[in-house]
Amino acid sequence: MLKILFICHGNICRSPMAEFVFKDMVKKAGRENDFFIESAATSTEEIGNPMHYGTRTKLRQMNIPFTDHRARQITIDDYNDYDLLICMDRNNLRNMKRILGEDTDNKMHFLLEYAGLNRDIADPWYTDNFDETYDDVVTGCTALLKKF
Repeated sequence: MLKILFICHGNICRSPMAEFVFKDMVKKAGRENDFFIESAATSTEEIGNPMHYGTRTKLRQMNIPFTDHRARQITIDDYNDYDLLICMDRNNLRNMKRILGEDTDNKMHFLLEYAGLNRDIADPWYTDNFDETYDDVVTGCTALLKKF
C-alpha cells in the first residue's frame, strides 16, 4: 500500500482538495486497497479548522465526496509513516524541510511534477480561483495515479 500525504500551507484549500480528488479517482479505478491518502499543513494557522468553503463548494460541484476534514500540521512522524509527501508549491517544500529536515529518502515532491509541469499550484486562499486550482489538482492527481 502506497501512503500519500498531500501538503499545502494551511490544509484547508489545496491539500484537502487533492486528498479527496485523489481518493475519488482511486475509488473509481477500483484501487482503494492500493493507497492510503491524507493531507496536512506546513503552518499552524488553520489547525482544527474545516476545509475552506470554496474547496467544499468546488468538490460538491464536481460530485466528489468528502468528509469533515480538519486541518492539521505535518510532524516528523509523517516523514517516517508516508511514502510520498506531495506539496503544492515551493514555499510548502521549504517549510516541509524546515519542519522535517532534509529529504534523505526522496519522498518530497510537487504534485504537478507528475504531469511534467514545473510550476506551483496557485493558492485559492489568495486568488479566490478554486476552478483553476481544481484543474491543476486534477491534472496532477491524474498523472500521479497513472504513475502508481
